[in-house]
Amino acid sequence: MTAAGGPGGPGAARVRVVVADDDALLRAGVSLVLETDDRIEVVGQAADGLAAVGLCRALLPDVVLMDVRMPGVDGVEATRRITAAGLPTRVLVLTTFHHDDYVWGALRAGAAGFLLKRASAERLVDAVHTLAAGESVLDPAVTRDLVAQVVGRGGEQPPPEPEDVRLAQLTAREREVLRLAAEGRSNREIAALLVLAESTVKTHMKRILAKIDARDRAQAVAISYRGGLMPPRDPSYGGGY
Repeated sequence: MTAAGGPGGPGAARVRVVVADDDALLRAGVSLVLETDDRIEVVGQAADGLAAVGLCRALLPDVVLMDVRMPGVDGVEATRRITAAGLPTRVLVLTTFHHDDYVWGALRAGAAGFLLKRASAERLVDAVHTLAAGESVLDPAVTRDLVAQVVGRGGEQPPPEPEDVRLAQLTAREREVLRLAAEGRSNREIAALLVLAESTVKTHMKRILAKIDARDRAQAVAISYRGGLMPPRDPSYGGGY
């Protein structure tokens, strides 16, 4: 693993990022893309999950971009260790389309969001800033596959957990907002669909998080999947989420 910089110093005002992936070229490429934004500083790179956890403990970055499929300690376990340690670092999972078996595990482990590796440079930079600001990033393309895998097709829905009780506390409007968030919709998109002010959607989300005891939007989505809030989709359904 490699490291640069540290807490404080000249780059303290920037969003400090660690990039974890077992592909050296991808790590280098992602780092270059991020550093085209002068508000982002890549402070370290890791080739596996164990190294990523070590860097996060030592450097306390704001965000770690985490590949899920790495040798030894994979991204899901690394995410779990970072979350369990109470580190301030927020985890953005990077995944490939149709290879999201680990995304569900990463969300449950504490990831704050997930994004396709093929995302544009602009989308990647924006996602880092979004996580650093305390919000979550849920790529709609990955979410579609996750919904199909977890709740929609082939009877693969996991058994209900105690989250059901918490979901029952939500009002009809709050359930509607959470369903749309779980489909990967942004606050702006939810506001447009429900004909609400974006500030109202944000208020609903804050109340949802408090009622179901979720630390952020990503965990709320995981709870909604596990608790059966997301309705099954007809396989012939052709619309987007």
